[in-house]
Amino acid sequence: MTAFQDSTIPLPIAERPVTIGEMVVADYRKAEVFRKYGIDYCCGGKKPLEEACRKKGLDPNLVQQELDAVEKRPAAAHQDFNTWELDALADHIVEKHHRYVAASLPILYELTAKVARVHGERHPELVEIARLFNAVAQELQMHMHKEEHVLFPYIAKMAAAQRIGAPLMPPFFGSVENPIRMMMDEHESAGEDMEDIRRLSDDYTPPMDACTSYRVLFAKLHEFEQDLHQHVHLENNILFPKSIAMEKEAVAA
Repeated sequence: MTAFQDSTIPLPIAERPVTIGEMVVADYRKAEVFRKYGIDYCCGGKKPLEEACRKKGLDPNLVQQELDAVEKRPAAAHQDFNTWELDALADHIVEKHHRYVAASLPILYELTAKVARVHGERHPELVEIARLFNAVAQELQMHMHKEEHVLFPYIAKMAAAQRIGAPLMPPFFGSVENPIRMMMDEHESAGEDMEDIRRLSDDYTPPMDACTSYRVLFAKLHEFEQDLHQHVHLENNILFPKSIAMEKEAVAA
């Protein structure tokens, strides 16, 4: 096998993706490394690795070594979301991530309120965590509704029209860039609130006096944030830019 054929050989530095978001688009498995170090690769995905590491007080060389190790592992085909049809990717986001959020919100509403009520006097940060999560939950509910009833159906129409070479009727919102801009702003807002929750919870580390509900809350919030990072990455870094490019191509045809 030649060096060109060997997929385990890392790309030359000049050919590597520049930002952490681009790294995850090129190889989704690298999200595991960024999750491990608490690096936001979705809303914060436009930063280069060195800047993201500096913000977290991490050694970028150490993180890069782990990223290089990921490249040497065989990749599973189903993880390459960058090759998916856009309507299939939108369906995946709804079925995996929207459904997860919808199922998790009632549990987290109850836990944040309960733990803040019982332990808030001793740990006042819990009251702020409950307030921040309330804001995230309300925003995500409206956000997902707009995606499922407005944006994603239009993306599906574009993908179907492209497959059969049919003309594309302009949407009532003018261009796909308009709702996408709104969705990305909402992603950033939710991401900032979850980052504040992570900081207030000391990276989801319960104190020594934490009861079972307290510990379950932090574990569930951590899981929720991880899912949100995957969810937003698929939209911000793959679905949205490809949808904008597809619409421009359809208009130019």
